Amino acid sequence: MTNHNIAKQAQFDLRLFAWREDLAAAKLRGQVKAAQYVAGEEAQITAPVADLRALPNDEAVLQTQLLYGEPFCIYEEKNGWAWGQAGLDDYVGYLRADNLTPLSQQAQSAPPDHQIATLASFIYPKQDIKARPLMALSMGARVKLTEKTERFAYVDNVGWVITSHIRPLTKPKSDYMAAALQFLDSPYLWGGRSHLGLDCSALVQLALMQAGFTCPRDTDMQENALGRAVLDDNLQHEYLQRGDLVFWKGHVGLLQSPTELLHANATYMKTIIEDFTTARKRIAKIQGDISSIRRLID
Repeated sequence: MTNHNIAKQAQFDLRLFAWREDLAAAKLRGQVKAAQYVAGEEAQITAPVADLRALPNDEAVLQTQLLYGEPFCIYEEKNGWAWGQAGLDDYVGYLRADNLTPLSQQAQSAPPDHQIATLASFIYPKQDIKARPLMALSMGARVKLTEKTERFAYVDNVGWVITSHIRPLTKPKSDYMAAALQFLDSPYLWGGRSHLGLDCSALVQLALMQAGFTCPRDTDMQENALGRAVLDDNLQHEYLQRGDLVFWKGHVGLLQSPTELLHANATYMKTIIEDFTTARKRIAKIQGDISSIRRLID
């Protein structure tokens, strides 16, 4: 990489800016230097969970995952891989091209209007819970409904989902902690973002999105963007409250109470509720002490 682009990389976070030396998003023209600029093609994730990787290789680092119905902009498709940018949190990377469908190729172009509001829910070929499910969708997956009854709702061109498992995108959940608690005991997975496995920042992101918040993907992004800082260095419990976000360098958790921390972590390899003081001492040995506590709602 040239000195010019090294300097630019420091300015533009490549997790969030679609830029390589050979190719960049057209919206970055004039800001970064690339051999080619493309407008991109809007698409939608059509797999239950799609792995977004750092390189076009199944062995490459898993950066994050995208869920069914989420938007994605394709800037390049080559050798079965699509390089582009997630529509909800702007994360850039490579995913298998067969995990998405360009909007231009879809029979209907109306955007999703509901999301899965439970930990997971099955899609059935007919209104029968004994039927073999077509797929399982995780919390946050987005669907377009064309029919709804008291028991079942039809996901356009796919199948039937349990009506009580979905929520209109226009009516977010009022309590993000209740959403986060649904992931209790879910396995830990670096880069994971579904009920099958998730990491600490994905737990925060998925829970906040259920409550209608816009939330970045990674811990450092969240610490810079969410809420306001609270407390001084003493971290007295009486000043803490349920829903506060606790940040360490490379880790985040949510306070279930002033003395309880809910977090997905690699020590226990699952999402747990842990004594806050105990967790703080243990994490400090690895990642240093708390960098900040942030509050979203007063």
